[in-house]
Amino acid sequence: MTIDRAVMAFAGTMILLSLTLAQLHSPNWLWFTAFVGANMLQASFTGFCPLANMLKRVGLKPGCAFM
Repeated sequence: MTIDRAVMAFAGTMILLSLTLAQLHSPNWLWFTAFVGANMLQASFTGFCPLANMLKRVGLKPGCAFM
């Protein structure tokens, strides 16, 4: 698995989790969904993603987006 795929899988999981928690617990969990989306948007412009940096240190192979 590359860093790109791991970041997308993690972001997708967090979005689905926060949507589930918003439905079952409190609508305030939608703020977390907005945070994940905003982080993905800024990463697309700047190329900086904290999760990608952590995964690189762990030893995952870089992909096309995060080198």
